[in-house]
Amino acid sequence: MSHIKSPTKSLTRRSAMALPTLALPALLPAVASAQAPWAPTRSMRIVVPFTAGGATDVTARVVAERLTHLLGQPCVVENRPGAGGNIGAEVVAKGDADGHTLLMCTIGTASINQFLYPRLSFDPMKDLASVALANLVVNAVVVPAESPARSIQDLIALAKRDPGGLNYGTPGNGTSGHLCGEYFKHKTGTELGHVPYRGTGALIPDLLAGRIQLTFDNLPAYIPHIREGRLRVLAVTSRERWFTLPEVPTVIEQGVTDFEAVAWFGLQVQARTPRAIVDRLTAVAQEICREPATVAKFRELGAMPSQLGGADFDRFIAAENEKWGAVVRAANIRLD
Repeated sequence: MSHIKSPTKSLTRRSAMALPTLALPALLPAVASAQAPWAPTRSMRIVVPFTAGGATDVTARVVAERLTHLLGQPCVVENRPGAGGNIGAEVVAKGDADGHTLLMCTIGTASINQFLYPRLSFDPMKDLASVALANLVVNAVVVPAESPARSIQDLIALAKRDPGGLNYGTPGNGTSGHLCGEYFKHKTGTELGHVPYRGTGALIPDLLAGRIQLTFDNLPAYIPHIREGRLRVLAVTSRERWFTLPEVPTVIEQGVTDFEAVAWFGLQVQARTPRAIVDRLTAVAQEICREPATVAKFRELGAMPSQLGGADFDRFIAAENEKWGAVVRAANIRLD
């Protein structure tokens, strides 16, 4: 194998001393440029693996607007829905590794789907790198106002009196609501039927009409109906009470130990993206999530802002994988 001499090593002491002194200032801009933080050189995009208008999409648009301002290049949102978020996630997992394309990841794309879909075309743990966790949204256990259940213990008692007689609706197979319901069954030893819908909008009318007996779903869409007295929320699934309905107890408070199931949204990039670029994106994303205007917008959505970045986000995902992998295996759920 031939060896190429380093240009710096080929300089003798005499020739180095002979360099004109005027050359030194000329080198300084290059040194400063090498030390400057990474910045995009063209338009950026955030791929949203779901349709426009949902929590994933709205979160992405809040972040994209601020990325445009802070990094000096336009950042657009591109919706690539389908297959439980896998289509959009694959776009980023198999895309360019230069920091210009980000994924607005979810609990599904980053954690749950790898256990649900045996033929997944990418590995979210190997093909995507964590940037930052943007926010979290709590799930809630909601029943029609006419339901005899007024607490989680009431619900458990009803389910055990009539195994399989209660049906819970969710926005679809493999959603956080679906897995939350299966987790509840696993933790409480109950049998509940699962009725998947094509989104929350299709689910709510059937819940209001009593055609299903309960739901496990993201809380924000249900708050207007709860406040009107048409639906009743039995519990939130966070570890502590949620700021939007602080009077509502948690599932844990009502006797189901260690029951925590929240949806979340974050940013990822292609795994081969250079560390300096990932670190820069992490720092900017954390700055965005600290801004008062961003905090206010997220809270209006019923979402809790987060500032987890890099390795901390990795550890968060690893813990989610351990929990949801066990739930999927226990429930024997598989999707094509």
